[in-house]
Amino acid sequence: MSTGRTLMGWLFVALALAAGLAGTVIVLNRRGEAPITDAHRAPQPSSPGQIERGRYLALAGNCAGCHTMRGGAAFAGGRGIETPFGTVFAGNLTPDPGTGLGSWSADQFWRAMHNGRSRDGRLLYPAFPYTSFTQITREDSDALYAWLRTLPPVVQANPPHALRFPYDTQAALAVWRALNFSPAAFEPAPQQTAEWNRGAYLVNGLGHCIACHGTRNWLGATDATRGLAGGMLPGQAWYAPALDAKAEAGVAGWTTKDVVELLKTGRNAHATVTGPMGEVVSRSTQHLGEEDLRAMATYLRALPPRPGHAARAEAASAPASARVLRGEKIYAQECAWCHGERGEGVAEVFPALAGNRAVGLANPANLIQMVRRGGYAPATEGNPRPYGMPPFGHVLDDEEIAAVLTYIRSSWGHAASEVTLRDTMRR
Repeated sequence: MSTGRTLMGWLFVALALAAGLAGTVIVLNRRGEAPITDAHRAPQPSSPGQIERGRYLALAGNCAGCHTMRGGAAFAGGRGIETPFGTVFAGNLTPDPGTGLGSWSADQFWRAMHNGRSRDGRLLYPAFPYTSFTQITREDSDALYAWLRTLPPVVQANPPHALRFPYDTQAALAVWRALNFSPAAFEPAPQQTAEWNRGAYLVNGLGHCIACHGTRNWLGATDATRGLAGGMLPGQAWYAPALDAKAEAGVAGWTTKDVVELLKTGRNAHATVTGPMGEVVSRSTQHLGEEDLRAMATYLRALPPRPGHAARAEAASAPASARVLRGEKIYAQECAWCHGERGEGVAEVFPALAGNRAVGLANPANLIQMVRRGGYAPATEGNPRPYGMPPFGHVLDDEEIAAVLTYIRSSWGHAASEVTLRDTMRR
């Protein structure tokens, strides 16, 4: 950790402790919030239409992605979410009154979504992305609540969060929120179409795309001023590429049909999703209606291009020749069988590496993950039997992975920086 970041960390500790000692936790966090009260409206009966809408919204928000543990009951929580400050465990969303949402009112659920506060008024950790969910309308919040109330109740207490001091204190959360969060409603842009605004609502609110594709500051908060400019996923060795840069994952040059197809099936003529994005397609976007997918595509295609991304790869220094030669031999032995001698691949089966912008990303994290651990596109209705990449971590050591990736990143028109042993050892 750099000296500057260490000093900032100690400053944060001091601010958190000062907030706690001064009893200012609530004061620091009341910007634009509804009053904290246990009073709430009398429960209203839910219509079948509202419940069905809530089911659909839970898919759009990929709620199961965090709130369902592998092998566990749906939406019963318990899944650990790694952060730079420790592990936060997702809560139980089933209507069990003791360990889930059974004793919550619709008002209290709305306060969690919009203000980031629990039923008793405690501040919630932003691993629950209320910084995005704050834009969700009250109508959609009530529909989600209504559907969650129909789930089978599961008795499953949440494990205690495992966070380092002082990040495990309400005082620290108060300081974090004062610096990084204000409740806000979605405001449609009057100069844009209804379709664009619907896409903005889904991408920036319910879909919380910035949680993965956003750049984070030293306190782990997404930088809203940079938007969907890309970033490493907290606690993971995957890089979520920028959605506003042609050299990364920008889709301004694609058709709306291309974007819809990728979100619906996990692949199109330009790309195939794997890794964490594969889970998003599998659990969420493949289940969305055509109208909403087109709205998301319209919004993403219209993102203003961010300058500077393309220049990073073009300005990279030439890779070391010895490493390239070693990588060429490894590629011929292990990779050419599927991806072709010239990186041409096989259409709709094995992705081409020549001209593939994922190969030239300035950050090689995803390539390292794919070679070491393999990966598959999600199985979807439009692509029920996807081809996959087997893992090579048991065949190639860190230096060999660096060599073959350096060769690929310097071949067939690519001019990306070399992958070093340090790169492979840190992931």
